[in-house]
Amino acid sequence: MPWFEFATLLIYLAVLSALAIYGLHRYHLVLLHRHHRGDAVQVIDTFSTEPVVTVQLPLFNERYVAERLIRAVCAMDWPRDRLEIQVLDDSTDDTCEIVAGIAEELRAAGHDIHHIHRTDRTGFKAGALDAGLARARGEFIAIFDADFVPPPDLLRRTVPHFTDRRIGLIQVRWDHLNREHSLLTRIQGLMLDGHFVVEHTARHRSGRFFNFNGTAGLWRRQCIEAAGGWQHDTLTEDLDLSYRAQLAGWQFLYRPDLTAPAELPAEINAFKSQQHRWTKGSIQTGLKLLPAIWRARQPLRVKAEATFHLTDNLSYLLMLVLSLLMGPVLFIRHAHGLNWFYLVDLPLFLSATMSVAAFYLCAMSEIDGGRRQRALLLPALMAMGIGLCVNNARAVIEALLGHDSPFVRTPKHCIEGRRARWTHLRYRAAVNALPALEVGLGLWFFFLCVCATLFGQWLALPFLALFTAGFLMVGLMSIGQRTLLRWRHS
Repeated sequence: MPWFEFATLLIYLAVLSALAIYGLHRYHLVLLHRHHRGDAVQVIDTFSTEPVVTVQLPLFNERYVAERLIRAVCAMDWPRDRLEIQVLDDSTDDTCEIVAGIAEELRAAGHDIHHIHRTDRTGFKAGALDAGLARARGEFIAIFDADFVPPPDLLRRTVPHFTDRRIGLIQVRWDHLNREHSLLTRIQGLMLDGHFVVEHTARHRSGRFFNFNGTAGLWRRQCIEAAGGWQHDTLTEDLDLSYRAQLAGWQFLYRPDLTAPAELPAEINAFKSQQHRWTKGSIQTGLKLLPAIWRARQPLRVKAEATFHLTDNLSYLLMLVLSLLMGPVLFIRHAHGLNWFYLVDLPLFLSATMSVAAFYLCAMSEIDGGRRQRALLLPALMAMGIGLCVNNARAVIEALLGHDSPFVRTPKHCIEGRRARWTHLRYRAAVNALPALEVGLGLWFFFLCVCATLFGQWLALPFLALFTAGFLMVGLMSIGQRTLLRWRHS
């Protein structure tokens, strides 16, 4: 065997082994969740007098959802003289006029609401939150993004936890207003269920660090300030502050039994933009904070979990490299009759892929008993994860190279039902040339499926078919929806 073929096999096994390690970590989270899911909810006291709560609503060009959010917050069950509402509006379109009118109406009705409009978007969302905090009068800060509709009793059921002076943050679980809108939103809903039902619960109840998700959470103001405040040197200011606060000794509380519904992106290019921001920001946060985490006086299990958490998105870069290697390995395997090689790479593949199924089946069983129709989404979810690897690997590379990029917000369209339309609306996600590469990879993997059939490499077919479906799904959907938007607006 020539040396370059041998080197290709070694690199292939190294990449697959790294993905298998992240797969084993996913199994570990499932086991932690199972072990701690019966832990009792903490008993809470009550404040003698309701403390002042400031609710911050960061907005940027949200003409379709701003009113829904503001009115939902004003309907929250909390004394009006102790509820301050800050609409942190960085908008450059008519959202400013819409918000100004609503704020004036609600202020006349007795609500303490402030419309804070910045024309200089320094720091983007982190900058807006920091600017609002400097003017806030609340001891506790609740934050809701534009697409959320917080329930009226949320403050009543969360603020009393702050009677424990050690608690700096309370996070509640996201729910989804438009989960059933399309296949894309159903897949996204399941992805987020895995994060909120399995990951957050496992980390919180086992004593590991977990993170504020940028919205649907309440901070103790003192915690924010003691941890260094909002900083905008990463795209995930929420993740960054979360780790700095916990390193400073603050405790976080997660309430999976409480939910705040929000809108999922209905258009795949908006979803990909959101994924790019989250992926890049997590790697940026890891580069920034992992040295401090490993120097901290924390148990090894906490440091190890933080490392997996902040580097997990490296798996997208590994998956892209694996995608480029699977074709050469197939031909090398066939040329040299290396069928025994499946005894080496098949267990690694199963560890990397079946852990995804176990992870999301666990989430489904907790939410709705694992209903069959939702379980049928698993193949599509796994394919979507593969198809996203080009988009997200780009984000990882940008973070590793220190490439700066602006905070790109995800367009919201006030879509709540199956029949709601988004193609006629104003906001559109930015697009790039990556869909062409995704379709090209999908066609390449289809060719590999044909080759595997001709070679009799039957064990490789399920994995090759999954990669084919993933790249074609993401690439064709991206091109198709972009074309539809252009046609609608022409």
